[in-house]
Amino acid sequence: QVQLVESGGGLVQAGGSLRLSCAASGRTFRNYGMGWFRQAPGKEREFVAAISPSGGLTYYTDSAKGRFTITRDNAKNTLYLQMNSLKVEDTALYYCAAAPSTMATIAGDYDYWGQGTQVTVSS
Repeated sequence: QVQLVESGGGLVQAGGSLRLSCAASGRTFRNYGMGWFRQAPGKEREFVAAISPSGGLTYYTDSAKGRFTITRDNAKNTLYLQMNSLKVEDTALYYCAAAPSTMATIAGDYDYWGQGTQVTVSS
């Protein structure tokens, strides 16, 4: 079992930045690929970014490339998402998730999910 708790969301103006954190506890964090997903009102949950268990590989959805950076600190059992140049369309509930031993882009490949942190970008 892995418990995940997101933090760092909030209200920011378009063009601003936020850094999301995801604190993990339970089983060995470094054995899990980690991902960020988001869900806007009335829309399906969508993939944002993923990182391999070691942190050596990352992958982003097209809308996040060049603006968002996913990192992890295995010593601190923490996942991060640095979001720059935020747009109104980035407004959503952001979730972190853990997948055993792999880096995945599909929600179904993730076994554990946090409760989410709200990001609201105003124009």
